[in-house]
Amino acid sequence: MREGVKMFGKATYLQRGLWAACAAALAVTGCGRKAPAESAGGAASPSLPPVEALVWRIAPSRAPIVEEVVGSIAPKLQARIEAKVNGRISALPVDVGTRVKRGDLIAQLDVEEIRAKLDAARAQLERASRDLKRYRSLLDQEAVTQAEFDAVQAQYRMADAMAREAQTMLGYARVTAPFDGVIARKFADVGDLVGPGRPIVQLEDPTRLRIEADVPETLMGGVKKGMRLKVTIPSLGVETNGVAAEIAPAADPMSRTFLIKIDLPPIPGLRSGQFGRVAIPYAESDFIRVPRSAIVQRGQMETAFVVTNGVATMRLVKTGKRMGERVEILSGLREGEDLVVQGAEKLHDGQRVAARSAGMNAPSRGTSGKQ
Repeated sequence: MREGVKMFGKATYLQRGLWAACAAALAVTGCGRKAPAESAGGAASPSLPPVEALVWRIAPSRAPIVEEVVGSIAPKLQARIEAKVNGRISALPVDVGTRVKRGDLIAQLDVEEIRAKLDAARAQLERASRDLKRYRSLLDQEAVTQAEFDAVQAQYRMADAMAREAQTMLGYARVTAPFDGVIARKFADVGDLVGPGRPIVQLEDPTRLRIEADVPETLMGGVKKGMRLKVTIPSLGVETNGVAAEIAPAADPMSRTFLIKIDLPPIPGLRSGQFGRVAIPYAESDFIRVPRSAIVQRGQMETAFVVTNGVATMRLVKTGKRMGERVEILSGLREGEDLVVQGAEKLHDGQRVAARSAGMNAPSRGTSGKQ
């Protein structure tokens, strides 16, 4: 008898649970009426007003597959300015950031030893000049032999060469700029003793810059001298094209990479030492790329709307690499669908759409790159 009561109690509890579930379902569906939107079937929602939207027919395009490598901005023309003679710096009128013209003074050296050698060479040259005049007169009078005159003439030429050498060495005391540029670094100051092999300053031409990157050997098959490569400067938010000017003929045995140097066009704010990326093409494939305006960010999800039979249907999409104003679609969209590219953030799933063509049939060709 007690077992029967227990069974009856369990059944009662089960029935009460089923009744509660049914009541909740009837309240949500309006006592058996259909839900207002069924996006899976493309049905329109009667409670939402129709809107106009700009649509774009999805079509794949063939484009290079690229891999990005990092590089550094460097000046195309740079030099470490050194002294050609030993001496102590007596004047250094430049500082880091100073702009100089070709021939401007960078450093003045105190070279008293060279001045003394020049004075001695000039004195010897004067004596040799007097001896040469005297022996030429004696030769005309046949008072000396031709051999004696030739010896004196050789001494004069030697003295003249020593004087010109000393004069040239004295000129090296004035260190000047070999080209127009900016002082990028200083390695010495007034009072320092400098000489051959010790730099004084580093001079760079900021108007002609390039990016230098190490490219793995697996990607070198797609790089040729003179080809245009896409370069991204993240700190400036700039994307541009550079020209491969120099390619190392041999790989670095430690890193197995090839150094390439890519000349860049003038970019405001770009400076040497900044970070950049270079897109290296190595194969081709078909991509689906759509305008960025078609992608709506909803929290951690990326969505887009396609129009089918005049009704907007929301799709969850997965994006890949971004290429300027286009973004690669990895999943969620198919070729031939009509994609909403303007006003997608205001649409609702199942809303009726009056579509207008965007006038674009396929994404433009170009290289891709990582965001």
